[in-house]
Amino acid sequence: MQVADIVAFVGHVMPEEGGYIDQIGKKSLSMLRSLGLPVTTGLLVGLDDVSAKKKSEVKKSAQAALQSELLEDTKMHVADSQEECQQVLRHLAEQRLSNPAWRAQRPFVVGNQLEYEEDSSSPGTGILRLAGYVRSRAISVNQLVHLAGVGDFQLKQIDMVEDPCPLRQQKRHTSGDVMQVENDPGAQKASSSVAANAAVQEPLIVENTPDDLAGEQTWPTEEELAQAGKANRRKKKRVLPKGTSEYQAAWIVEDSDQEEGGDDDDAMEGDGLDDQAMDDDREGSEISEDDRKTSVWDDDDDTRSEMMDEENLTLEQRKAEIERLKAAHAADEEFPDEVDTPSDIPARQRFAKYRGLKSLRTSPWDPKESLPFEYAKIFDFDNFVRTQKTVLAKAKELDSCTQEGCFAAGCYVRLHVLKVPASKAELLLKSYKTNPVVVCGLLQHESKMSVLHYSIRKSEGYTDPIKSKELLVFHSGFRRHHTRPIFSTDDLNMDKHKFERFLHPGRFSIASVFAPISFPPLPLIVFKESDLPEGVSMVATGSLRSVDPDRIILKKIVLSGYPLRVQKRKAVVRFMFHNPEDVRWFRPLELWTKYGRRGRIKEPVGTHGSMKCVFDGVVQQRDAVCVNLYKRVYPKWPQ
Repeated sequence: MQVADIVAFVGHVMPEEGGYIDQIGKKSLSMLRSLGLPVTTGLLVGLDDVSAKKKSEVKKSAQAALQSELLEDTKMHVADSQEECQQVLRHLAEQRLSNPAWRAQRPFVVGNQLEYEEDSSSPGTGILRLAGYVRSRAISVNQLVHLAGVGDFQLKQIDMVEDPCPLRQQKRHTSGDVMQVENDPGAQKASSSVAANAAVQEPLIVENTPDDLAGEQTWPTEEELAQAGKANRRKKKRVLPKGTSEYQAAWIVEDSDQEEGGDDDDAMEGDGLDDQAMDDDREGSEISEDDRKTSVWDDDDDTRSEMMDEENLTLEQRKAEIERLKAAHAADEEFPDEVDTPSDIPARQRFAKYRGLKSLRTSPWDPKESLPFEYAKIFDFDNFVRTQKTVLAKAKELDSCTQEGCFAAGCYVRLHVLKVPASKAELLLKSYKTNPVVVCGLLQHESKMSVLHYSIRKSEGYTDPIKSKELLVFHSGFRRHHTRPIFSTDDLNMDKHKFERFLHPGRFSIASVFAPISFPPLPLIVFKESDLPEGVSMVATGSLRSVDPDRIILKKIVLSGYPLRVQKRKAVVRFMFHNPEDVRWFRPLELWTKYGRRGRIKEPVGTHGSMKCVFDGVVQQRDAVCVNLYKRVYPKWPQ
């Protein structure tokens, strides 16, 4: 289907129990639509078995049912008798062919003849000679090619050989005893060869070679130290709580910043928040400066008595209390990102890679910060859209065939593909007569690794869950590769996107993978290995969105606690942390409740992680107090 010029759909005029198209046919149609269909036509069979009175009615109903499932411009033909089949052939011969957009950008050759010769200088590899017609657009001997199902390779040379099935026969004239042959003026010279030019041939580069010393820094000079000292002295002095470190101080937003970005607070993500109720309750209930300086509680004796009861709880009783409270709140609302704070590991160690954000939409996050080692192996573009326009313009110049080593579309050529593994070539030689072997010309940079983002949607017929980083098979254009994608939300006008643990049905998500660079438009079909007779199941479809290693994907977790004692805007919250050191560590973070309150941590209470909190409105006893934490996640490197 990837190289077909015309696709004919055959249907029976008498529907079966499932209709004119069964479940397998519907799955196939869904996959073909995602891949992109060329010229299509419909054939109806079985009309001879219908009585003469009902033929017209049965034909109309079958055409209406099948055309609704096929493309709008698909014409239906009856193909029962030999005369009707001949009419169909004449109709197909007159069709104007058109390729899908992704296929029209790249030249490709379908192998009619295959030969393999081992390379004595490189054991285990050799030269694969593949003969066929150049299709779609011109191909150059200096560009890289992709052998479908095998990988990317360079060309040694291209031979222009005689066409075995010429469209125009050579005209012969006899003059006396001499026979003259008149060739087609548009035909190219046969039996000519062009070798690759090493000076202009595109190199086969897959991964970047990382420099281990690239991140090293030299000791600053005296002038740089002096400038840094002046910059520190010019900084505005901030009033911070006692014992606050510089790292914690970076999380605290000053009053001036809050006034400038007041609308950004509403944009902060918190599952279960009623935005309208939060805005109504916030009016006239902001935390005053006096409340910040005074004690949270006026009656400390009552607080101490409540805390003494909690101090006497055993570990089993504490766990039972946590489970009881979670079960009570689960009936009201779900927390898809909620995680349990471990009791045996300090939270500041367990969540050391996480950080808090004032607003997921507006808070800054450096895309170059703390990147994994795999990012040193990939390539990035300063401007991907501009690079794509340049690459496509160069590919269009090849169609004029003014450069040396170019062969126009329609030529019959023989490609010499270098360094093809012998094991792969042996399989191709056995199956190329039944399974077409396709060699596709690659655009510039399309052999290099980067981070690709696909817009995908889960198939309606697949009901099993698809987890992030699960092994899947991506069919993208002529390429196929096994990968472990991560899923994220498809947010507009945002530089940060929320990580999704599963691919949710009914909406589009973004799948990010490490893969060779490709330029859109490019279709995508996702398969997963299964126990079915086919061996795989189609689980999702989509298309290539962009190539961008700087796309930030954040995994969000929610730590939750529950009020033990409430007094208007003040509360003692427990079970969010399990030791006072964690409370002090996470004190700069902003708290939120499922009923729309915002607040902050005042100080720890006791030795079991309880804490005093103050909010911007009255807190209810049945409320749940939460805090959001984020960390950046990355795709897994393909094995």
